Amino acid sequence: MTQADNPQPPEQEVEQPFVAHLIELRDRLLRVVLAVIVIFLALMPFANWLFTRLAGPLTAHLPEGSSLIAIDVASPFFTPFKLAMVVSIFIAMPYILYQAWSFIAPGLYRHEKQRVLPLMVSSTFLFYLGAVFAYFVVFPLVFGFLTQAAPEGVEVMTDISRYLDFVLTLFFAFGFAFEVPVATVLLVWSGAVTPDALRAKRPYIIVAAFVIGMLLTPPDIISQTLLAVPMWLLFEIGVFMSERFKPGPERSHEEYEPPMSDEEMEKELDRLENDEK
Repeated sequence: MTQADNPQPPEQEVEQPFVAHLIELRDRLLRVVLAVIVIFLALMPFANWLFTRLAGPLTAHLPEGSSLIAIDVASPFFTPFKLAMVVSIFIAMPYILYQAWSFIAPGLYRHEKQRVLPLMVSSTFLFYLGAVFAYFVVFPLVFGFLTQAAPEGVEVMTDISRYLDFVLTLFFAFGFAFEVPVATVLLVWSGAVTPDALRAKRPYIIVAAFVIGMLLTPPDIISQTLLAVPMWLLFEIGVFMSERFKPGPERSHEEYEPPMSDEEMEKELDRLENDEK
């Protein structure tokens, strides 16, 4: 059997780039895991301090003599351990997004890179901004309301593991809620909607913001409002910014089309001359 009759080499040529992409993906995932582990090991000695800082908005509103409690035997160890791991991922997020960008950037066209990179940077910043807003604005108001709403004779003593789950839920809820401008710009950029259509749906967006706030936050009106109102304002910012990203008239990109041959160039010149006549 000759080499021309053997179909194996062409199959290897097709499979080789796919294998190379898998190897690159594996290497970048390993770098991400290594970065998170290094940050986690650096934070482990400060795990208890991190939890004390995280519990500050609640302990500031607890009655005198009350404190957080640990119901499970292993909670005093595993709860700060879990917090240190989550904080490690938060800190490593810019590096994680950089690895993701380095993996997908070679497959993007020039005009796509010019749009995707700012969106990735802004989405990271908005996620951090949502978490900061939750800690410094939402937590003091929510915990102040919840501790004052306790019935008479009930002493507020929250379990540390349940408290951590509660605040992490709020962190992620506000972090993702602050991504509304990015989501709005992406919808307009993709051509799915237009800024005018989004403005026309503003009443429905406001109602949806309060429904999302009801589903993602504890059952109190303060946290629901503090999530819904920023989502609405961020939606307005996203609509304003999407004016710069809305699709323009169809035009060809030099990345998509190969240069014309001499024969095609002559035909194009003849067509232009006939149009002028």
